[in-house]
Amino acid sequence: MTRRTAKRPPEERRAAGLAGTGVLLRLALRRDRVMMPVWILAATLLVAGMPGSLGSVYATAAERAEVAASMNANGSMRALYGPVFGDSLGGLTAWRAGVFGAVLAAVMSLIIVVRHTREEEETGRQELLSAAMVGRRAPLTAALLAALVANTCLALIVTGGLAGQGAPGAAALGLALAGTGMLFAGTAAVAAQLTESARAAKGLTAAVLGTAFVLKAAGDAGTADGRSALTWLSPLGWVENVRAFAAERWWVLLLLAAAALAQIGAGYLLAGRRDLGMSFLPSRPGPAEGRMGSAGALAWRLQRGTLAGWSAAFLTAGAVFGGMADGAADLVSGNDRTREIIERMGGQGGLTDAFLATMAGMFGMVAALYAVSAVLRLSGEESAQRAEPLLAHAVGRLRWAGGHLTVAFGGSALILLLAGLGLGIGHGGDVGTTVAATLAQLPAVWVIGALAALLHGALPAYAAAAWAVAGGALALGWVGPALDLPQGVLDLSPFAHLPRLPGAESLSWPPLLVLTALAAALTAAGLTALRRRDITA
Repeated sequence: MTRRTAKRPPEERRAAGLAGTGVLLRLALRRDRVMMPVWILAATLLVAGMPGSLGSVYATAAERAEVAASMNANGSMRALYGPVFGDSLGGLTAWRAGVFGAVLAAVMSLIIVVRHTREEEETGRQELLSAAMVGRRAPLTAALLAALVANTCLALIVTGGLAGQGAPGAAALGLALAGTGMLFAGTAAVAAQLTESARAAKGLTAAVLGTAFVLKAAGDAGTADGRSALTWLSPLGWVENVRAFAAERWWVLLLLAAAALAQIGAGYLLAGRRDLGMSFLPSRPGPAEGRMGSAGALAWRLQRGTLAGWSAAFLTAGAVFGGMADGAADLVSGNDRTREIIERMGGQGGLTDAFLATMAGMFGMVAALYAVSAVLRLSGEESAQRAEPLLAHAVGRLRWAGGHLTVAFGGSALILLLAGLGLGIGHGGDVGTTVAATLAQLPAVWVIGALAALLHGALPAYAAAAWAVAGGALALGWVGPALDLPQGVLDLSPFAHLPRLPGAESLSWPPLLVLTALAAALTAAGLTALRRRDITA
């Protein structure tokens, strides 16, 4: 049989390698029938809802031209949002939401691809599927096609939502978002072949995405026309250089397409050169004795690398945003509507304090994503059937879960502490004040992490819904004030009940104590449910 297979024509061998792709694609779309629409809706609301928000802030052409000139003259704001190439509502939308929409598309794509490739191999499900008529490259192909479906839907919806601002610009921005999504789908495809775990594949792809943002920010801080070499080294810099709604550069989309195809091709090449479950960069085998004498030590070993990455990112981002505080305050001081939005997000203190409070709140909402990730490591260990052998020994469920929860809640405090240090150092002000501002976000972060623990303990099949909770809180905090949502809607987020520091006249303890007590109650309920249910049930 081996000889007959070797003598097959190349076309027949390629067809055999893709056998079962259609079935796997339908399975992937069925599994992601909730996750995909949520991500697409989030990105669409961010981008397509921006013209109405900007129109209320900058009602006249003169105001839009003034803010465009002010932004391009401010290196701090260019580093954050990029230069403004057009002062129409469409042009300001592309400036304000284009790169962030591309980041959402990239994250969505990397989750889809890793979930249906490396994660399937890690859990052993792919081995069962491969025992049937499934080709070697079928899982990767199905995952990339699923990402293509999601990004195509995103491009169509964004184009339709912005068509009123100009069809060519809307199409250019929609294609730029989809192209970025597929580029990082290709990055995830390569990472899934290189690494031995889904977590490592996601981390590697996220590191590439973070590097792309840093390169773009560094390039844009130095030039106001997007011509910096650092900007052109970043795929996110390509998104802004498409110049949607401002004499579109359609040829830049070819760069996104070429880079995506090159990485997808590399992923296919690597997929054909390794065995199922193996990788080109195997995990380093660690010592099983001397360093892991308890369940808590094991949890620390499993999560310390991720925590180190988050810590470095929060410290760096804090320093960057702290350095922007004075420049951002000077920029918006002449626009009453923009001042109102900043103060609604950051409190009624001075504009610089309000900006710092806004950044502290954003760090808190992003830290909630870390808390959910760290808590749901329990679900990963359980679904991968690594928890059951551990619990078969003299390790209780509460000790096992408690180790991961300690890392999750303690790690949240650490990264917020470092973010506060970075803000204070970057701003050159009172470090203690900025640290207090970021640590004040901790009770709300713990509430969302505790909700993830409750879902894992009581409803393990729906534990991933904690991501939707954290994402919803982030969306309400980031987009809600700009869209002038009712306060009742904003209050759905636990972060809306926290004191806004610095800038608040006095620190209000009751909300902090109530949220902390709620987090403790949710965690206790989750541990109780975990103790009573079957493992891997």
